[in-house]
Amino acid sequence: MIQMLEITESPINVSTVLDSVSDESSGASVLFLGTTRRWTVRSADSESQSDEQPQSLETSHLIYEAYRPMAEAKLRELAIEACRRWPVCKVSIVHREGRVDPKEPSVAIAVSTPHRREAFEAGQWLIDMVKHEVPIWKQEHYVQNGPEWIHPSTGSCNCDHVPLDAASAQSAMAQSDLAQSHVSGELSSESLPERRSHS
Repeated sequence: MIQMLEITESPINVSTVLDSVSDESSGASVLFLGTTRRWTVRSADSESQSDEQPQSLETSHLIYEAYRPMAEAKLRELAIEACRRWPVCKVSIVHREGRVDPKEPSVAIAVSTPHRREAFEAGQWLIDMVKHEVPIWKQEHYVQNGPEWIHPSTGSCNCDHVPLDAASAQSAMAQSDLAQSHVSGELSSESLPERRSHS
């Protein structure tokens, strides 16, 4: 059940987000917070063939801009898909817009499920998909280099991203393969000859 889906210019109330997924049927609640870091270590360009050392950049603040109608629709689509993939009791997603200072949360995702494993899996899947699929752009304001826009599909994300449509197709194929293997297993067990003892 979807509880909160918001894009807001106000600071995220973390307690409210977590409380929103409380449910008597859940045995686990996971809260993910994406926060603004002040220091970012950027590796030297591998194509430059130089001996430059990694650069430590200081961020003064971030600016987020969203195409709200599409972003809100995409958040809902992702929440629905998470509920389809896992036995989600409740889910909430809140993302900031506007200026976000260091240590402030820019995104909060809360998920409750009957058991901890699916809560962790659903929460990680949601933040990976939010970063790649939702049209929200981030402008890093570096003290040294000035502002730099970062598209949702770029940056330092290390997840194994699969587009939502492709992910849904893969999930359906996996379920089909599992069902087919189950049927094949039953057929194989039925066709096995009776074992006889040669004692």
